[in-house]
Amino acid sequence: MGLQRVDYDRTQHAGYAKGRRLLPSSRRSWTRAFRALAGDRPIRRVLDVGSGTGRFTPVLADAFGTQVVGVEPAARMREIAHAESAHPLVTYADGSAADLPLDDATADLALMFLVWHHVPDRPAAARELARVLAPGARLLIATTLADRLKDLLLYRYFPRTRDIDVDVFPTLAETDAVFAAAGFARAALVEVHHRSADSLAEYTERQRMRALSVYEHLTDEEYRAGLAAMEADAAAETTPQPVEAECDLLAYTRR
Repeated sequence: MGLQRVDYDRTQHAGYAKGRRLLPSSRRSWTRAFRALAGDRPIRRVLDVGSGTGRFTPVLADAFGTQVVGVEPAARMREIAHAESAHPLVTYADGSAADLPLDDATADLALMFLVWHHVPDRPAAARELARVLAPGARLLIATTLADRLKDLLLYRYFPRTRDIDVDVFPTLAETDAVFAAAGFARAALVEVHHRSADSLAEYTERQRMRALSVYEHLTDEEYRAGLAAMEADAAAETTPQPVEAECDLLAYTRR
């Protein structure tokens, strides 16, 4: 399909923090998962790669009680992170998955949350992650996998987003192969229960902010039609139903 890369400095930064706000229940679910998969080594420094507006960076600081470095290439996203996701243990820095501002073997845990599909040179990024992670350290990747798509509510209202996800996201085998070549071994693959909204009305309000990068690949007509159908169903909702899904979380160990 040859989809154009999403420019977070141009569009996505504007509504991202509000549109992707983490609910307390989801924060707890992800915190439990991160702790369970962090491995046995002491965690002295955590790296949040593609930290965006800092949605998960303070979560990591609270979960592990240690220094967290959020690395984000989009200046506008970092500006919002500094303003809205400040934390005494968190530092935000310019950089990318293939160019991390850390010395060799100085991180004990790294997270990439819905970032891997945005990385243009995945083998280079895997090698760079192997460089900054200490031997035995864990890399956690929350991602959609093209061969493990979930039954997302989004696909019902915006049908082409499913085809886009198949095109954009790698398969599990492709992901394993890239990290194996860089010196990682897969330690786990689990599903984490994530609640996006407490009702369809709340979910619809979030979609009005166009905070999902997949919307950048839809036409305005596709987006408006899907949103109109969602708004109609939200208006007819008498008993609020949460919008939830099971999300894949991979754990790799740096050999």
